[in-house]
Amino acid sequence: MTDATRIVLASRPDGKPTTDNFRTETVTLPAIEDGEFLVRVIWLSLDPYMRGRMDDAKSYAKPVALGDVMEGGTVAEVIESRNSDFPVGKIVAGSFGWTTHAISNGDGVRIVDPDMAPISTAQGVLGMPGITAWVGLNDIGRAKDGETIVVSAATGAVGGMVGQLAKAKNMRVIGVAGGPEKCDYAIKELGYDLCLDHHAHDAKSLGKAIAKAAPDGVDVYFESVGGKTLEAVLGNMNIHGRIAVCGMIAWYSGQGVKDAQPLPAVWRNILTKRLLVEGFIIFEHFHKFPDFMAQVGPMVGDGRITYREDIAEGLENAPQAFIDMLGGGNFGKQMVRVGADPK
Repeated sequence: MTDATRIVLASRPDGKPTTDNFRTETVTLPAIEDGEFLVRVIWLSLDPYMRGRMDDAKSYAKPVALGDVMEGGTVAEVIESRNSDFPVGKIVAGSFGWTTHAISNGDGVRIVDPDMAPISTAQGVLGMPGITAWVGLNDIGRAKDGETIVVSAATGAVGGMVGQLAKAKNMRVIGVAGGPEKCDYAIKELGYDLCLDHHAHDAKSLGKAIAKAAPDGVDVYFESVGGKTLEAVLGNMNIHGRIAVCGMIAWYSGQGVKDAQPLPAVWRNILTKRLLVEGFIIFEHFHKFPDFMAQVGPMVGDGRITYREDIAEGLENAPQAFIDMLGGGNFGKQMVRVGADPK
């Protein structure tokens, strides 16, 4: 039997999460049974959607129960197996959570090809964030050659991929990010035509900056933020523009909600410009994963798609890294190195 160190939800946050909302504990896992396998976690992905799982509120997925392991995507190595589909030594991606070890029967788990790209990418550009960008841009945003797109959180795990995929479609790509360093990276490394620093603007001046950057208007907006970025983009959307709603991190912990643009103003823009606004939950689109990998996997492998990871060392540092990420403190895909790389 194996001891697992794990981080559980100790209490529900009131507003912004704190480290007091988490608790570290060690448990002894039972022996695996027929059809099961044991993994040691190497990489843990931290993503904004986890904030919603901390609340006891009705949503598209059940909240994490108090005392349960925090939910999260991981990359792991099979170290013991009684399941022929997942032999010892295989690298796998699955939602094992904030833990060092876990037992699985294989449901929702896929084998990772370590020769295609570094295995951490299985929870980044070649994982949930990557397919989120791909589906949101193509299926929800219905992006076309020659159109103009604005990407919020432009250097994040999803936004960074959206921008590069949009450039590959010959679009004019305008990013919005937090700080000159991130904007510089968006232009020089990710290929954005322009990036606007939202820290330097209020909603009104950001709207003017977008109007200047997109004199012919905005056809597609990839929405991960909400807040003043949404307000700034709405007034610049073209007739029959499309908005792919992926997230709203600016409002996840309740900050800024009272200062948000009034609903009648939002509704008027949607009506008068005949906008198509569609929210999407990527877990409903995972049947498209093989197509995504067939198209995007080679682009990552040969360097046409680049990426950046922000790595926290050690599972014990996951809570603070998560809190920092929610405040925009990460630069690139936020990962936690839980275990050593496979030998």
